[in-house]
Amino acid sequence: MSTQIIGLICMAGMLGAIALRMPIALAMAMTGFIGFGWIVAFDPAISVLESGAFDTLSNYSFSPVPLFILMGVFASKAKMSAELFNGAKSLFGAWRGGMALAAVSSCGIFSAISGSSLATAASMSKVALPEMQKNGYANSLATGTLAAGGTLGIMIPPSIALLLYGLLTEQSVGDMFIAGIIPGLMGLVLYMLAVAITVWIKPELATPGLATSFMEKLRGLKGLIPFGTVFALIIGGIYGGIFTPTEAAAVGAVGTLVIALFRGMTWKDFVDSIQEAMVMSTMIFFMVIGAEIFGFFLSVSRVSFALIELVGSLDLTPFVVLLCILGLYVVLGMVMDSIAMLLLTVPIVYPLAMQAGFDPVWFGIITVITVELGLITPPIGMNVFVIKSVAQDVKLGEIFKGVVPFVLSDVVRLVLLIAFPVLALGLL
Repeated sequence: MSTQIIGLICMAGMLGAIALRMPIALAMAMTGFIGFGWIVAFDPAISVLESGAFDTLSNYSFSPVPLFILMGVFASKAKMSAELFNGAKSLFGAWRGGMALAAVSSCGIFSAISGSSLATAASMSKVALPEMQKNGYANSLATGTLAAGGTLGIMIPPSIALLLYGLLTEQSVGDMFIAGIIPGLMGLVLYMLAVAITVWIKPELATPGLATSFMEKLRGLKGLIPFGTVFALIIGGIYGGIFTPTEAAAVGAVGTLVIALFRGMTWKDFVDSIQEAMVMSTMIFFMVIGAEIFGFFLSVSRVSFALIELVGSLDLTPFVVLLCILGLYVVLGMVMDSIAMLLLTVPIVYPLAMQAGFDPVWFGIITVITVELGLITPPIGMNVFVIKSVAQDVKLGEIFKGVVPFVLSDVVRLVLLIAFPVLALGLL
């Protein structure tokens, strides 16, 4: 039996195990171990298990992951999200749908130091959802806005998804962060346009807010200062060559801790933050270890090389190859977590993208946006379920109905970035 056939059998088994609700990290590690042992031998496969875990956990390049997670947890524990939303709310004043616009803009700004879509959605929904419901917003608009706004955390740097993509493909993490700035801001602007157009077409979905004076709007800007300071430290430091991404993550975590302490963070809050960051980091590292072991198996099975040869023999245009890859991500995004999806698929699809002649940084941005789209598409949009856990009285169908305008805006963003790659690469 050829190594490629063994590879396909093992991968089919892995997908079956995931469908049966086996943790994705364990499914990848088990597939990598069994597949490697089947093709080579089980004694070397045991060595792969040992080296995969050790190489991952001792790799200095992965150290920004827990630091960026800790930064987002500190911001959440310091209740910076509440001040951010209230400040944004005052800026939009009496606009119809102003609270929804404030929620989207708050999600975009909060994600700039959170790095996690799920953390952004969870933090902002606890603050903004009760306010919107109390002021007569339709459940579909309120929940859909927060579910979609949370996805901005996966693109606006510092992004854990961009960080992992850079490490998996040996691209500069700093370049990935810089390339994510314009697409991330595009997502924020298009989401705000989606809210504005939705309430223009159906004004009954939202109510006007209270008018605010110029001085009230100016005071509302104070809530943006902590976020702007931390964001400028991280991105300015990386862009100016002052920090490496790891050093920037450490500076950002310390900066957010200082802000949290000035806002009255207690010792219990600090300990809870460390514990929460450790749990989230452990989950991610477990998946990275599984992906590392799975990568050894892919190398010896030569499935990726066979796939490249197959695509080459079909004489497909680069655009068709890209559409196939993005279609795969949309389908996987309906049933899989974003980080797990990247770790599972990038080792397979990245060689295809390079064979088609795409820029690796641009392809990473396109990939992450498509993964982001999967966070709000049915039947299992992870952000939708985060919002559902907060808004237990809202039907799941209402939330999915509310995210439709934002799904369309993400499609528009993808089309623009595919047509004009300079939007992602212009700052490099």
